[in-house]
Amino acid sequence: MEAPPAVAGGNPAPDDVSQAETAILRLKLAVWQQFQHVLDKTTPHVLRRWIGFSVLAFLYVVRVYFLQGFYVVSYALGIYILNLLIGFLSPQEDPALAADGPTLPTRASDEFRPFVRRLPEFKFWYSITKAFCLAFVMTFFSAFDIPVFWPILLFYWVILFTLTMRKQISHMIKYRYVPFTFGKQHYQGKKPSAEESTSLPVD
Repeated sequence: MEAPPAVAGGNPAPDDVSQAETAILRLKLAVWQQFQHVLDKTTPHVLRRWIGFSVLAFLYVVRVYFLQGFYVVSYALGIYILNLLIGFLSPQEDPALAADGPTLPTRASDEFRPFVRRLPEFKFWYSITKAFCLAFVMTFFSAFDIPVFWPILLFYWVILFTLTMRKQISHMIKYRYVPFTFGKQHYQGKKPSAEESTSLPVD
């Protein structure tokens, strides 16, 4: 039986390779945990998060305007934003597919149920921010600057946006729900009648 070939002098030993891979995995895990911790801390700061996103979106628009290019990237970004917006405006459970009928309250006497989105606000913000970051980075590579007649892309996107939002608004009207909650629902207890208020014992 032949002995296994010896490891060449210039190649690292298998133990060294496994230790290096383990160290890299630990570093990735530590970075991801730190990143997740920062995201968790930003969750309650809704206004600040959207202000930061607005600044990022403004920078992207200004860069594309001065570069006069990357219209295909912007078109793909617009389609992705439209897809996210539909998820943000849609309920988690589609009333049209519910087996027992609509799950949302349709009358004032119905029990109050908060609107639960298919795509929560934080995930919507996180996804759209990542999309703009990726699109912004892509503007530094000329390979993504595909020559195209941009008014056609803009026309297609406007038509798609109009048809999609028209369908979404029709769905909202049909099942009588509003994807926005203005304040909290308050309930008042039963007010005592005049007879009850006068019949209270006096010490």
